[in-house]
Amino acid sequence: MVQNMNYRKCIVEAVNGNRSVIGNDVHRLRYHLMPPAGLLNDPNGLIHFKGVYHVFFQWNPFGTKHGRKSWGHYVSQNLTDWTLEEAALVPDEWYDKDGCYSGSAVEHEGKMYLFFTGNVKNERNERSTYQCLAVSDDGMNFEKKGPVLNLPEGYTPHFRDPKVWKEGSRWLMVLGAQNVSGQGEAVLAQSSDLEEWEFLGPVAGSNINGLGNFGYMWECPDLFRLDGEDVLIVCPQGLEAKGDFYQNLYQAGYFTGSFDAGKVSFEHGTFAELDRGFDFYAPQTMQDDTGRRIMVGWMGMTDDREQSHPTLSSNWIHALTLPRVLGVKAGKIIQKPVPELETLRGAETRYELNMHPSEICTETVSPASEIAVNFDESLKNGFEMEIRKDIRIVFENGKFTVERDTFDKTGREQRAVELECLDKLQIYLDHSSAEIFVNAGEEVFTCRFFPDAENNDISIGVSEKHTVEFCQWPLERESIRLY
Repeated sequence: MVQNMNYRKCIVEAVNGNRSVIGNDVHRLRYHLMPPAGLLNDPNGLIHFKGVYHVFFQWNPFGTKHGRKSWGHYVSQNLTDWTLEEAALVPDEWYDKDGCYSGSAVEHEGKMYLFFTGNVKNERNERSTYQCLAVSDDGMNFEKKGPVLNLPEGYTPHFRDPKVWKEGSRWLMVLGAQNVSGQGEAVLAQSSDLEEWEFLGPVAGSNINGLGNFGYMWECPDLFRLDGEDVLIVCPQGLEAKGDFYQNLYQAGYFTGSFDAGKVSFEHGTFAELDRGFDFYAPQTMQDDTGRRIMVGWMGMTDDREQSHPTLSSNWIHALTLPRVLGVKAGKIIQKPVPELETLRGAETRYELNMHPSEICTETVSPASEIAVNFDESLKNGFEMEIRKDIRIVFENGKFTVERDTFDKTGREQRAVELECLDKLQIYLDHSSAEIFVNAGEEVFTCRFFPDAENNDISIGVSEKHTVEFCQWPLERESIRLY
């Protein structure tokens, strides 16, 4: 316990010691969840517990590189006003000494149960992994119970990210795994009491259900039923880029189909990417008390670009996406920002632009704002938008493209998706991030970008005569409360 208290004290000191540096960073976000210091990655343990939303997150509070992770902890009653609580889990036991890795949360008999992966490395940097449990009466103070599931035969120590839910009278756990043949899988375990778990085997993965070779590791699985479809979200590693698909280092996407827990099977269709932008990974969902399925993702990526983020000089990196409400339409996941975000809106600016070909309209916006662009009729071709002299959006010849400066400012890079028509755009800007919702969430592009702080202009152009409705709301919120 002394070691535990000292570790938590060091975290608080790291946060408090970073306040002045972060306060002067022009790239700091205003209404997204970020690390108060250090590095943030996967969202963990999303849960609506006793009327409070909890978002835990992977956190290295002592530096901006991936290392020994704790579980940071934000809480909110409305999904817009957040308070940073004391770290929920820290690496202070033999079974998690090198990191409390990703996992999930459930409620049972008035208590919150956290499931996480304990990471252990020996002196030769060889990994061991344990699926662990911690329990809390109040959602703030957690007692670790230790490992509840060890590594099963036939799998490498890349076995992690337990997501737990109840189905009927039993509890189920889906995990990301790599088998000894070097193939990624989503695997299943079951329990009657949340403490003793039985491994059942793979439910989906490379060379299962006719999928073929599909990555060497599957991370961060999430399995749930939504709008009459069973959905498996997963993050395959090792997919080769194909045209406009799989352009990021690692992918985050989903399958829809039919899950049968009794047969340990998931009959599914093709894999679809959740977000077509540059910076989206490791999403997790929760169901709140209203029945909504809400997703939050990591607004980042583990690749070479990390070391070019200008926020490193302020000792922080990465953020989480806005909470998004999920739905399924014709087998496709639709994502919309939670409507609670509308409470952040300041004074509205709304007007119509009667635009002609080759005409460019320029507007000045707040660096923290929501922007809506609606067209009088569906565009089949010919739209361009530039945001703060950095992000460029183009819809041309049935392809929707988002382009940005590279973080080191040495060139340009882009992501694209085929699109039949363009009806509307909803864009959330937050100083150094953009979340672009296309056609009411049919497609989404998440991007970090680092523009000149003095440039807040947006320009719009069309190739045919159109009436364009332009709306803007500055998004106003007090700073996230820190301890």
